Amino acid sequence: MKTSLGLAIIYALLISSCTKDVNKTPAVVPTTVTPTIPVTYSLAWSDGFNGTALDTTKWIIENRNAGVNNELEYYLSSNLSVSNGNLVITAKKQTFGGQPYTSGKITTFGKFSQQYGRIEASIKMPQGAGMWPAFWMMGANVDIVNWPPCGEIDIIEHVNSDNTIYGTMHWNVNGHVSYGSTTTTTPENYHLYAVEWDTNSIRWYVDNTLYLTGNIAQNINGTDAFHLPFFIILNLAVGGNFPNTAVDDSKIPESMYVDYVRVYKAN
Repeated sequence: MKTSLGLAIIYALLISSCTKDVNKTPAVVPTTVTPTIPVTYSLAWSDGFNGTALDTTKWIIENRNAGVNNELEYYLSSNLSVSNGNLVITAKKQTFGGQPYTSGKITTFGKFSQQYGRIEASIKMPQGAGMWPAFWMMGANVDIVNWPPCGEIDIIEHVNSDNTIYGTMHWNVNGHVSYGSTTTTTPENYHLYAVEWDTNSIRWYVDNTLYLTGNIAQNINGTDAFHLPFFIILNLAVGGNFPNTAVDDSKIPESMYVDYVRVYKAN
């Protein structure tokens, strides 16, 4: 479905006010989650990034300064490429639109969203100070309720050059609240990052190993936002509050490689 120019403009204005893992309000910690009955999944949507160009029937390409988190990049379509079966998002030392760096961001807003299921991607991260790659989702009603009431699910974020990765959920309870955790891996190699999401919980995995569970059963702790459809986002931010360090220009250009994105529905 083609998104209208008006909808794209509304989305750009609204999402420019969205933050992710910075200036967090103390989390509303979910209580114990009832174990989920094992389920099987069927593929609902995917992109294997084959060919030589991004499939714009599936993705919106952003060309703008996000204007959030004190980030230093301007997103341009020229920083996105598809080669060797990968989406490549590249951060460059390049002044544009008043920003000292350029990078890339794509979303499925207005083209695809889903409520519940398994959402996964195979990703290889950049490993330089100031890099902030992310694979995340936001409530598809952001154009109506704005952020944080729309909800946000950060499937994977990584900053700088350490081995820590972050999984986080953001929502609204009389203001922004969040809940999340970390684990370690080798982000410079390909890993499978995923969430499994149902009426009871959101569960975070790295290479199919569970490391975080957030309880959303019966809208506990105001988590009703997580019972609505969400859309997908991939981006490589540069600098900002979360990396909280100077960008290592000696390693730029740096790239985030995405082998595939797959979305499954529970059978």
